[in-house]
Amino acid sequence: MANPKRRHSKARRDRRRTHDALTTPPTATCDNCGEAKMPHRACPHCGHYRGREVIEGKESL
Repeated sequence: MANPKRRHSKARRDRRRTHDALTTPPTATCDNCGEAKMPHRACPHCGHYRGREVIEGKESL
């Protein structure tokens, strides 16, 4: 197994890590209550998806 002969610089290390940053997940607004939710999923706040209630949301409890 090969071992490194010289230490890599901080610049070289950081250039490799440029693509490691996390991106924020996409959000959509709920048509019923206006809260932010994941796209193509039922709203966790009110439980509506595409104009009808599909699950019991926190509002219903």
